[in-house]
Amino acid sequence: MREALVEAEKAYALGEVPVGAVVVLDGLVIGRGHNLREILKDSSAHAEMLALREAAAQQGDWRLSGAVLYSTLEPCPMCAGALVQFRVKTLVYGAVDPKAGAIDSVIDVVRQPRFNHRVEVVSGVLEEECRSVLQKFFRELRVKKSAGEMAELVEGARLEIE
Repeated sequence: MREALVEAEKAYALGEVPVGAVVVLDGLVIGRGHNLREILKDSSAHAEMLALREAAAQQGDWRLSGAVLYSTLEPCPMCAGALVQFRVKTLVYGAVDPKAGAIDSVIDVVRQPRFNHRVEVVSGVLEEECRSVLQKFFRELRVKKSAGEMAELVEGARLEIE
């Protein structure tokens, strides 16, 4: 999970929502990813998707049987579905996502008994650290937005005076 947090910090430094993910197979990291939605202008460029794609490319196979995906945030429905499609053995995640989580929060995609593959889940690993980086990011985003709105008001008032 520490490696996933390193990826989350990379996203943070780029101004992206700080989520990071790594795929581990036989004790080796075979895929890494951090959110790049804004930079790539790609709604599917979530940390988990990028890590899974890199791992599959490295393995030369879309099946990641036996792999463990570590994510700093509970995956969304798209990423949870990808875990099933890539045949990931285990998901380990840090912070819950009460608004969009598709494991334990809103719905449970990965343990759906009707699917031909189910993913084992371990939650709450380094939860405080994972939650903290997200809270810091959104707190700073709110401050920037508020400062921007204030600057617009000041500029508007200045133009009215002139």
